[in-house]
Amino acid sequence: MTTARIRVRTGAAQRLAALAENALGGPLPVRLRTWDGSETGPADTPVVVVRSRRALRRLLWQPGELGLAQAYVTGELDIEGDLTQALRTMWAAARERSLHAPQFSPADWARTAGEAVRLGAVGPRPPAPATQARLHGNLHSRTRDRAAISHHYDLSNYFYCLLLDETMAYSCGYWTGDEADLAPADAQLAKLELVCRKLGLGPGARLLDIGCGWGSLTLYAAERHGAHVTAVTLAREQAAYVRRQVHERRLDHLVEVVCQDYRDITGSAYDAVATVEMGEHVGNDEYPAFAACLHRLVRPRGRVLVQQMSRGTRSPGGGAFIESYIAPDMHMRPLGETIGLLEAAGLEVLSAESLREHYVRTIRAWHRTLEERWADFVRLVGEETARVWRLYLAGGALAFEEGRMGVDQIVCARPAADGDSGLTAAEAADWYRHLVGR
Repeated sequence: MTTARIRVRTGAAQRLAALAENALGGPLPVRLRTWDGSETGPADTPVVVVRSRRALRRLLWQPGELGLAQAYVTGELDIEGDLTQALRTMWAAARERSLHAPQFSPADWARTAGEAVRLGAVGPRPPAPATQARLHGNLHSRTRDRAAISHHYDLSNYFYCLLLDETMAYSCGYWTGDEADLAPADAQLAKLELVCRKLGLGPGARLLDIGCGWGSLTLYAAERHGAHVTAVTLAREQAAYVRRQVHERRLDHLVEVVCQDYRDITGSAYDAVATVEMGEHVGNDEYPAFAACLHRLVRPRGRVLVQQMSRGTRSPGGGAFIESYIAPDMHMRPLGETIGLLEAAGLEVLSAESLREHYVRTIRAWHRTLEERWADFVRLVGEETARVWRLYLAGGALAFEEGRMGVDQIVCARPAADGDSGLTAAEAADWYRHLVGR
């Protein structure tokens, strides 16, 4: 009786999986398919498709998150099926198995280099994708900050009109119920009303909106509450859009739009100052001066509302992908540290409300729009930019879902000389009812 020998074909997938498992210190949580058609890994997991040797070359030159992101946005690496579910599965497996970022010893590098030669992946460093930010100059200088803001927000007003709802609010909404069919625009309007209520706006109140975006809060505060608003943005595209909206809505007597750096804002004695998801762009070393600016610009007993994203102490900043493709030079910190900086500037913190779960629903709505109108986005900005946003929105929603990122509304007051914050008993009771009734 003869025994048949079974030859197991070893392709690029098997070789690559062995390298990855050695680098990560555990088995791959995904199935791998490579350019030669070979596959390996568990059958019931997401399939990562390495379409070319160029993707592997990127990872050799740039191991970790940034190399993977570069390969993904260029299409050299892809994921079959739902990207969000694939990321969720991979991150869960990484936590459960205590997988770590690649850590190569000299022996590992020698082994990797040998396999790379056999796979035909050795070569010069691939150029960074066109969509990756290229900033110059000193960190958080005025020139560099303007370039960083322009990279993201001046992409195209048409792009954001396609992505966002009719409010053009590019920040966390406030979902007042669990209804699956609640429109994203309703959530944004609820957020804008909440901000105006917390700031105590009324007819004639002077509001400074720092980082006004496409004017959602500016226009709402002027139209619904009769506030006089000074809207400030560094993004020229945004400023042009808001000015058109102000003119079309006949709000010229209530709204002034200024395209400038927050450090150049003059004046003081505003009744209220709002900065909605702009503080992340200020920078860590510059934040104390930013907080001092907020204190200077608001009158005694006036209000300041800071809506800002946060991250834990182990991973401040935005991460390699976010900082390279979405928001260069951004910095996030734990909520408590931001509160400490605001208090150190002389502001009294009256309340802090977490909106983390609300951001999951907000970003999912944006992601759904992106996927439903994918062809329109690709025609408008190209496939590489569209893939950047697909990865950004899928990963961002998961980061908030899993508590790796947060977002909070912090309400402060500038106390008067006698210590009076200006918060009335009726307002305090209203805030309490709002919080317990969520």
